Amino acid sequence: MPIASTLTESRIRLVCIARVLLFASFMTVAATLPLLIQDWSLSATAAGALVTAFTLGYALSLFLFSWASDYLGAKRVVATSALAAGISSLLFAFLARDWNSAFWLYGLIGLCQGGIYTPLIVLISDEIDPDKRGHAMGMLIASTSVGYASSLALCGLGIALGSWQTAFILTGMLPIFGALLLIWTLAPLTNRIHPSQANLGITDELLRNRRSRLLNTGYIAHNWELLGMWAWIPGFLAAGFALKGLDSAQASMSGAYLSGIMHLFGAVAALSMGRLSDRLGRHKLLFLLAASSTLLSFSIGWLIHLPLILLMLLVLAYAFTCLGDSPILTSALSEAVRPGYLGRVLAWRSLLGFIAGALAPLAFGGVLDLFQQSEPAIAWGMAFAMLGLGGIIASYCAVRLQSNLCDLTPAG
Repeated sequence: MPIASTLTESRIRLVCIARVLLFASFMTVAATLPLLIQDWSLSATAAGALVTAFTLGYALSLFLFSWASDYLGAKRVVATSALAAGISSLLFAFLARDWNSAFWLYGLIGLCQGGIYTPLIVLISDEIDPDKRGHAMGMLIASTSVGYASSLALCGLGIALGSWQTAFILTGMLPIFGALLLIWTLAPLTNRIHPSQANLGITDELLRNRRSRLLNTGYIAHNWELLGMWAWIPGFLAAGFALKGLDSAQASMSGAYLSGIMHLFGAVAALSMGRLSDRLGRHKLLFLLAASSTLLSFSIGWLIHLPLILLMLLVLAYAFTCLGDSPILTSALSEAVRPGYLGRVLAWRSLLGFIAGALAPLAFGGVLDLFQQSEPAIAWGMAFAMLGLGGIIASYCAVRLQSNLCDLTPAG
């Protein structure tokens, strides 16, 4: 049980503001993909590989920083990651000018970012009581979405002011300020290290703990759907604008702005669903959200010719359902795993989840290339259907939890 903590709600808000700044470069490539494809003469697969490089680096980063948090303390790990993320974002802003440099430097940003997510989950689990934890996790995850939205908005502004080069610089300069704010905000907290139990190993919590196993499998499938959607929704909206007669720069800028609104809506989903799960229970909401996002994955691409207002409403619903279960999955896992092991469980969950999330944009781009001679609705419909496979698995895990558990109370 968490002890008296200096991590007040006002201090959590400062953490969230810092994360918004740190995530400014997170969506830079996704927002500028149509222009990069044109200026760098890229195939959809090569363009998707840029996002994949970042996500693979992020997956490895999440694993290493999460694992380290059990042994070095979450606070120390968060500070190290934040500073590295700020510096690497500056390097990307001023040095990424072709596919090769962007591939390696964007991957480096991903490699530095992991400590400002999962170790913060460990820190919140240490500091916040379970009956308020869903709300705190919702705030944390909502700040990620606001950061993505800000990144997309800054990219849209950069495209309007110049081109993708300006967008790179605008989004690459903010993370260093976020790093300094985060380090200052967490300074009063204790760097806690929980001792491991002699008769309990990581495999007990990762594989033999049934709740942990189902929640982790659902999270991996959830990431396939969510990260694939995040990477390609700006391009999908840009394609929808282009079909209505806008040129590529206008379509890209409009797609970035509207995708930013989508991420803000996702933040509302994370915050509201996290708080609601504190009141109604975690597993009661998981199936509803997973099944809804699956339905949208299998339908939205086929509807690209809809009037833009209707298409945008569908995208907002898609964002809400895809992200709404994130704080629930995370809060439930923090309650199902014993202290001292959560960092390592999160390490494996994050590594496998973000490998799936890294492959999703690549698979999506491959499907678009495969159907490039087809009618746009067919190409986009088949590509989004690939993401829906993850939704099916996440829904199945939610059903197994709901049908066999009365609650998701803390383990041990």
